Amino acid sequence: MGDKQKQGEYLWTRERCFILELLNTDDFPEVSIARTRVEPGMITQNHSLSVLELYVIERGTGIMYLGNTRPFEVRPGDVVTIPIHASQQIRNTGEEDLEFKCICTPRFLQDCYTSQE
Repeated sequence: MGDKQKQGEYLWTRERCFILELLNTDDFPEVSIARTRVEPGMITQNHSLSVLELYVIERGTGIMYLGNTRPFEVRPGDVVTIPIHASQQIRNTGEEDLEFKCICTPRFLQDCYTSQE
């Protein structure tokens, strides 16, 4: 996700959200897991990854912008599959933080990230 992460703490990133790395180590190169928090009214930076990504929505509501598909609403319990190299953004449309897990396979590394802005 945007900036270099330090496991164990939320960091504000250039993606315009807070990210907490839960699992991202050389010991598990096949997967990484992070928790993301988007504040009310914010939209993340338009970007793509060179890995497959899943968003597991845990709290709040938002609008997902994914590739050339129509924007769609997301709420707790939804799982969004983001194909490799698909442009993506998510907007928090609620009054509380939008929180979701990001699961990447293989694991996310900084070189995976490309800004579309």
